Amino acid sequence: MTTPALEAQGISKRWPRTGAVLEDCSLRVERRTVHALIGSSGSGKSTLLRCLALLDPPDSGSIRVDGVLAAGEGAVAADPNLRRSIGVVFQEPSLFTHLTALANVALAPHRVLGLDPGDAHERARRALDRVHALHLGDRHPEALSGGERQRVAMARALAMEPTVLLCDEPTSALDPMLTREVMAVLRDLALDAGTTMVVVSHDMEFVTAAADSFDFLHAGRIRISGSVDRLGTRGVDDELDRFLQRS
Repeated sequence: MTTPALEAQGISKRWPRTGAVLEDCSLRVERRTVHALIGSSGSGKSTLLRCLALLDPPDSGSIRVDGVLAAGEGAVAADPNLRRSIGVVFQEPSLFTHLTALANVALAPHRVLGLDPGDAHERARRALDRVHALHLGDRHPEALSGGERQRVAMARALAMEPTVLLCDEPTSALDPMLTREVMAVLRDLALDAGTTMVVVSHDMEFVTAAADSFDFLHAGRIRISGSVDRLGTRGVDDELDRFLQRS
């Protein structure tokens, strides 16, 4: 069996005021696949994604990236190489307003990876091209639409050439037209054989069209997992059925 791009075992997380938000969550993301985290608001999807991104350490359990222990007992704390192997796209792009789109994307390859400016900008151009945004390279964020800014944020993450790209509701702040624009880019990335993705999404049209597998979270637990083909079959799980009816 090949080593998965990302694997979590027994992840649990508690917040001081609200108590447990994740209980014993385990998942496996194979290379060159798209894995969706679905569930109602408050089910723990974004918290799980932040744990997988090594932004919020789990209280228990383990996380492996490319087979290397990244979180859990015995993990090397804050290993920068492991962190760099995980790209994250948040709900808000948070681009530097004083930099062009190209400069935003080239910044981390230059400052973090140590590439010279020419190589960093060439890598940034390739990343922008992958999200159909190369023509936006000379523009500043205020001259971009919300969908365009989100595409630049995706390129920024891809420019670090991560093992896995994590996307947390990347279209939640966009209107329907811009949502379709960004989802189309995500679908293209999903069909790119070199991209491994984990996407938190409420857009079931995207999930069924672009994802290979899913985890359905309910009340902080992964209630059911499997191929997205299972989402077309009712009667597998009552909570999943209710969620799909509302989606």
